[in-house]
Amino acid sequence: MKIPLKLPAEIKAFMDTFRAHKFQIFVVGGAVRNLILNKTITNWDFATNARPEMIQELFKESKYNNDYGTVLIPFDINNEKNIAEVTPFRKESAYEDSRHPSKIEWANSIEEDVKRRDFTINALAFDGSNIIDLVGGQKDMDEKVICSVGDPDKRFNEDALRLLRAVRFATQLEYLIEDHTKESIKKNAQLITKISWERIKDEFFKILESDHPADGVLFLKQVGLLHYILPEIEECFSVQQKSPERHHIYDVGTHLIEALKNCPSKDAVTRFSVLIHDVGKARTYAKDEKSGLITFYNHEIVGAQMAEEIANRFRLSKKEKSRFVTLVRHHMFSVNEKQTDKALRRFIRTVGKENLQHMLDLRTADRVGSRARTTSWRTELFKKRLIEVQKKPFTVTDLKITGHDIMEILYIKPGPKIGEILKKIFDDVVEEKVKNEKKALVELIKLYSK
Repeated sequence: MKIPLKLPAEIKAFMDTFRAHKFQIFVVGGAVRNLILNKTITNWDFATNARPEMIQELFKESKYNNDYGTVLIPFDINNEKNIAEVTPFRKESAYEDSRHPSKIEWANSIEEDVKRRDFTINALAFDGSNIIDLVGGQKDMDEKVICSVGDPDKRFNEDALRLLRAVRFATQLEYLIEDHTKESIKKNAQLITKISWERIKDEFFKILESDHPADGVLFLKQVGLLHYILPEIEECFSVQQKSPERHHIYDVGTHLIEALKNCPSKDAVTRFSVLIHDVGKARTYAKDEKSGLITFYNHEIVGAQMAEEIANRFRLSKKEKSRFVTLVRHHMFSVNEKQTDKALRRFIRTVGKENLQHMLDLRTADRVGSRARTTSWRTELFKKRLIEVQKKPFTVTDLKITGHDIMEILYIKPGPKIGEILKKIFDDVVEEKVKNEKKALVELIKLYSK
């Protein structure tokens, strides 16, 4: 026996406002699915027979400014700000660009509305008491499959982003894709090229942020979508690594999947970096015919160049791109118990303090993705020493004195002498000739002013 669905009090009150004015109102889409699965709901979507202007009459703070007839209404739930997205019942309509309907047509019933939706698990409606299921969504949830509503070819030609969404839902929910729907994705995979990279990034990052990102990437490969959004990865599955004097047991593509599967970070950009960290190997592959030894010289440099191209294609932000390229470029960093503090400080400056943990997570993923142990004594020592060397200042800005202190103590104006004194004091602190304490550094100012 299934437990009856329970709506939060705030949602009931919100829906009651519509009913008080004789309008129908239903929770729809992912919110219903997540209610059934007892998952957290972050987006509350509703369908109603009220038209946009009628909805705005009920909620004066609402906004109506998009192509789908959706009215955005602010409300509080669990003392947190939220936005309700309310759309009038819509009919099926023609799509001209594989993404947007050529025109919006209102429908008169929830029955018409649910039949134009993408997948059966997203075509459920809930009025607060009863679930309206006209397309077998609950059955597909029980069987854990992603199935299109009606003809899958039609659904994907209407909106090609659904190709990627099918894989995303399968990955997030740990479902399979129903056979006819899967074959349709393979058949129509090239339609994804009509979708903006901003939207592709959005869906792809949701796959990366899921509990099983590696399975999601394999899904993309299986249905032919990887070929269009990340051909650099697909190319890697044909690049062998097994050879004398090498620890690798997988081809490059399989290694990247295994690394992603074992990435300890949940951050999407870090996981993306893990997925592509060895893409440069496909373009630097060389094999000695006599010894059979396979090499990939400078693959991290080539990989960083490729990472930059991928970052631009996926429209990563400036900050995301910087970390993405940095992790790929420097993932071959050395771990040696004989490294000096100076070498460790140079490493930290090269990759950036803010990227250290991401870099270490990539190293862990890389190791386990090659069937090595999670860590080694050298790596653990390296981590401890990274912590220790960061206790010392990295730049003159970390000193307990500033250029203003020098000007006040020596009664001088801004000029190159201030920089010279700061540099000398910084070097003394780094070499541990003096502690980074203001009183001690003030004495050095007087000494170096002579």
